[in-house]
Amino acid sequence: MADVIRVPNAKIALSTASVYPERTPDAFELAARLGYDGVEIMVGADPVSQDIDVIERLVDHYKVPVLAIHAPCLLVTQRVWGRDPWAKLVKAQRAAERLGASTVVVHPPFRWQRDYAREFETGLARMRDETDVTFAVENMFPLKARGNDVVPYAPGWDPIDFDFPQVTLDLSHTAVSGSDAMEMAGKLGDRLAHVHLADGIGVTNKDEHLVPGRGNQPCAQLLERLANTAYSGLVVLEINTRKAASRSERIDDLAEGLAFARLHLAASR
Repeated sequence: MADVIRVPNAKIALSTASVYPERTPDAFELAARLGYDGVEIMVGADPVSQDIDVIERLVDHYKVPVLAIHAPCLLVTQRVWGRDPWAKLVKAQRAAERLGASTVVVHPPFRWQRDYAREFETGLARMRDETDVTFAVENMFPLKARGNDVVPYAPGWDPIDFDFPQVTLDLSHTAVSGSDAMEMAGKLGDRLAHVHLADGIGVTNKDEHLVPGRGNQPCAQLLERLANTAYSGLVVLEINTRKAASRSERIDDLAEGLAFARLHLAASR
């Protein structure tokens, strides 16, 4: 009997961060041109990424939906949407609801955000009770300082160790942390709700976000596992193209990432 190809219902989105230093409107244009199912908005310094009215017009113009919102949790976005971390999450939730996005990606709190960190798990549980939007906590990584691991996150960088019902698995971050991505996916089980597809080599402390297939992470194996388990979450290409020599090279990288995802997000049985 011939093998049956299993293709899950998971959609493949383009993170707006993947087009940097181009901007949010360019991500919509390239997602439409290349055939992505939608975009994940990385809320950041680009004013368009913060403006839901403008994003709605981009959705209408390019006919590309917003499938996820990445809340402004980075060091460089500490003042985006204000400085109150809970207010940021509420704003991200409302943006997701308005745009029809199913997921908000959130990082663990920084250690110096003591009140936020203390209430993080219970606060997220409270917010989940108030909305259908999924809050998927992303795996991060320790930093290296003078040969020692320094963990800037609380309660920790690895969401497997905590009771978050939904988790984002980022394969560039597994490279930096030296984690086994397949083992993490197995331990997460149904809690794996969102994937940031990227690659990394992991020999330095650098978060590389390579095109999948160019590092040593099990990108293909993870996608095939998702296909075989009828994964229904989102797969988001989140790569670094800032060093692309030209726009044409950037587009080629984005097309290659999409082709990789489409190819491996189908498994034969």
